Amino acid sequence: MSEPDSAGARTAAGGMILAAAAVLLGAFGAHALRGQIPPDRFEVFLTARQYHGFNALGLVALGVAMVVWPKAKLRAAAWLMGIGLIVFSGSLYLLAVTGVRWLGAVTPIGGVLVILGWIIAAFALLQSGRSPSK
Repeated sequence: MSEPDSAGARTAAGGMILAAAAVLLGAFGAHALRGQIPPDRFEVFLTARQYHGFNALGLVALGVAMVVWPKAKLRAAAWLMGIGLIVFSGSLYLLAVTGVRWLGAVTPIGGVLVILGWIIAAFALLQSGRSPSK
């Protein structure tokens, strides 16, 4: 497998692992956290899990796109999305479990990284044309 194809496969696999983690954390929240933390913090946990799941699936799709259209910009987008997902959802998970409010100030940094990743991916795909590279 060539290097761009390998990067796409690694990105898709990483997205799948992050998706599995989202399911595990969702089960943890539903069975271990519900009723153990205040309702407002439980809502924060649910928000983290929701965005975690959506963006993990986005990374899977981006990995597949990277196999079809191997572009350096798609790699950059994948890194931004992956780091952003971890910072965004991770800070919310920690805030929900610990109640440490300053973690909420970190969350927008992750959100901006995810948004930039999605935008860069969209523009990279639009610039790549209609036919995949062989």
